[in-house]
Amino acid sequence: MGDNYAGMRLFRVSFLILFLELACIRWFGSTVVFLTFFTNVVLLATFLGMSVGCLAARDRRPLVTTVIPLLLLSVVLALGVWYVYTYVGQIAVDVGRQRSPQQIYFGTEYNPRDVARLEIPVEAIAGLFFATIALSFVGLGQEMGRALDSIADRVAAYTLNIAGSLAGIGAFTALSYAQAPPEIWFAIALALCLSFVPHWDALQVYSQIAVLVLVALAAHVPGLQTIWSPYYKISYQPIGGVISTNNIGHQQMIGVAKAGPGYLLPHILNKESGAAPFDEVLIVGAGSGNDIAAALQSGVGHVDAVEIDPAIFAIGKRDHPEHPYDDRRVTVYIDDGRSFVRRSGKKYDLIVYALVDSLVLHSGYSSIRLESFLFTREAFEAVAAHLKPGGVFAAYNAYRQGWLVGRLDKMITEVFRAEPVVIAMPYRPRFVPDEATQSIVTFILASADASRLARIRDRLAADPLRLQARDIRPAAVDVRPGELVPTDDWPFLYLRDRVIPALNIRGMLVMAAISMALIAFVVPRGRRRPNWRMFFMGAGFMLIETKGVVHLALLFGATWMVNAIVFFAILVMILCSNVFVLLVRPERVWPPYVLLLASLAVAAVVPMNTFLDLPGAARVAVSSAIVFVPVFFAGIVFATAFRASAAPDTDFASNIAGAMFGGLAESLSLVIGFNLLLAVAGVFYLLSAMQPRAILHRGLIN
Repeated sequence: MGDNYAGMRLFRVSFLILFLELACIRWFGSTVVFLTFFTNVVLLATFLGMSVGCLAARDRRPLVTTVIPLLLLSVVLALGVWYVYTYVGQIAVDVGRQRSPQQIYFGTEYNPRDVARLEIPVEAIAGLFFATIALSFVGLGQEMGRALDSIADRVAAYTLNIAGSLAGIGAFTALSYAQAPPEIWFAIALALCLSFVPHWDALQVYSQIAVLVLVALAAHVPGLQTIWSPYYKISYQPIGGVISTNNIGHQQMIGVAKAGPGYLLPHILNKESGAAPFDEVLIVGAGSGNDIAAALQSGVGHVDAVEIDPAIFAIGKRDHPEHPYDDRRVTVYIDDGRSFVRRSGKKYDLIVYALVDSLVLHSGYSSIRLESFLFTREAFEAVAAHLKPGGVFAAYNAYRQGWLVGRLDKMITEVFRAEPVVIAMPYRPRFVPDEATQSIVTFILASADASRLARIRDRLAADPLRLQARDIRPAAVDVRPGELVPTDDWPFLYLRDRVIPALNIRGMLVMAAISMALIAFVVPRGRRRPNWRMFFMGAGFMLIETKGVVHLALLFGATWMVNAIVFFAILVMILCSNVFVLLVRPERVWPPYVLLLASLAVAAVVPMNTFLDLPGAARVAVSSAIVFVPVFFAGIVFATAFRASAAPDTDFASNIAGAMFGGLAESLSLVIGFNLLLAVAGVFYLLSAMQPRAILHRGLIN
């Protein structure tokens, strides 16, 4: 009876931690301005809270009573920051010096009302929420540590932990699929949290009510419709057709006659060069439908419209003034653009990247954005391969910095073997690497048919076009010597150089300082030193997981469903490792270490895009083996070590702390790329294997 009760308690707290972790990642990332650009902040905060809580498992104080009040504090602070930034014009948030950045973040430009008296660094905001969210999870970590301690069979306990986590991710994925609002997420999480509180009091009950009321009210701003898509919080203003995502302006539905020239420009230039209207057109990032409407008005034969977010598509289909999605010439695909191009057997007369900037990271585990794999050499090669002879590729956006325009110019020139036509709106004669271009929309037209581009240049040189009082003339582009070209292994279009930006480093230092302070404040002095073997296992596994998420996003698309399946599959593979250890009961840990390091070596030397051209079933099988075989052996290594643990709460805390360290080490991918990240994971596992066996059994270093 006792073991059954303890097992169910461990399952429930594991479910709760994973579910609430995902809820916090989504809600705080979409509410606190620009927090979504800070890789791992909310994720690592939950890791820190869990780790500290496990270390406090033997503290008699029931820290779970602090969870809901501290979560309320975090919610109040988040809404306060949102209100001040949105409505107080004398406050600005500085995100990595966006006037001259090491890394570009779309949506962070200074608008006229931000002539600020007070400029707050975003890392200070990130640090504030890192601290409060971490504190919110300490009580849950303590409950998990106590539950682990109470089950004698360590591997069975770990299996229950993973099973609960699987259930948590499954439940949250189902809610995301249903586009459930955050008050539903938090109602489930807080009700379950109350079940762990030994004695309810007014603070617990009123704090829970306050969280739910505030979260619900925040989503009901007068004049706005709030929709929780799988990717964003979408704020839609029906009057004006303005769509914002995560509190940052994203797009506006507008009729072609009122739209800027960018939507029509590829079609106008095509006509001016003497060509017939495009027949087959592919629009990547179709959004609410402006580019489709422009294409249809220009007389195209057929449009394949690819949009990753089903909610944005639904808004456009329902409310776009010209209803382009209702036209019989349009076929809609809710999919990742790179994945669609790879799978498509068609060739097109025109492929458009339509204002492709997601304003959001692909996941909390890595530094890539939803659109990162659209802007690599390999992606542009795929685009070129899907153009008909004489076909045209068009991309346009406010690219913010001259060096970024130069990078795109270089990449397109190398892939298409012809210099693109680059147009600045409003007109400027030249793009210079060190000049900001925030207020300029840059239009890039590319083709493998150099003569077609030459006709366009000649036409504009002879008699520049004027569209809506704007001169349309080609601009020269200066490219930095040695300009980097993004690849599938290093897909960081918006990162100026292969460096960890100073903003990231400052953020990591802030998180490290907060972590040490929290450990000193909560954890008893005799329990502060980690089990280094478990610590390095956690760090290595975090990097394996990160690489797996990125690898499969490239192969199958950066969609939320692929993301959910990957996390679910990783946990299932860990369960398989646990079953193996329970049945076989290996006595020696070095064989799985050797197999793990060998599988990491194979995965590190095989380029991520090697399997892109394989047939579907073969691509799934081979890529899954590359990703999940290391996960399986890493799971065996951990379960074998954990089985002999004398202090499971401390060892599990050390493992979680290591995962947090691995999350910080993920920033190395900005320098070395993702494949070599597995070499770093291998180093962590070697360090784990080199720790004295006594550490494994004692659990603590005294």
